[in-house]
Amino acid sequence: MSYRLTIPLVVLAIGTGQAHAPAFALSPSGAAGQGVVMQRNLSLGMAKTIAEAAQAECKSKGYNTSVAVVDRAGQVLVIMRDEQATAQTAEMARRKAYTARMFRISTMEFQKRTVEDPGREAQRDLVDILALSGGVPIQIGTDTLGAVGSAGSSLEQDDACARAGITKVKDLLK
Repeated sequence: MSYRLTIPLVVLAIGTGQAHAPAFALSPSGAAGQGVVMQRNLSLGMAKTIAEAAQAECKSKGYNTSVAVVDRAGQVLVIMRDEQATAQTAEMARRKAYTARMFRISTMEFQKRTVEDPGREAQRDLVDILALSGGVPIQIGTDTLGAVGSAGSSLEQDDACARAGITKVKDLLK
């Protein structure tokens, strides 16, 4: 079913000081574009818990890392850098989280997919995308609420650390 949107137009009658506005109309039912969109969002508390658990997992393996958690829009909620982690790890963690959120798959899977399918390689050139393991989407069913990114250890360990952060809150993601 398709809808036709008629945008209201305000017409001023010069010299009269009166405005006339045609009615707003939607066809065929008038219901499209109206209503409330309901979304589940990560709380700041949950984002902090995920970040802390991911960083603790890497720290327990001897790595000084950075972790970022982004919301459903890809905006940073939490970013943490171990005091001994190098500066670029914070930006890498943010970009891994952003990539996982935007594509709704782990960056490990994104990395493989964009290498194996040359038609998808250009996705790597988009702003803020980073095709390195360590980013994992935060999901309830098929709804992606955000993502976590970890950087500063090996690619396999970054992925495991990000997943450990999500595992910490898995009972809340239902």
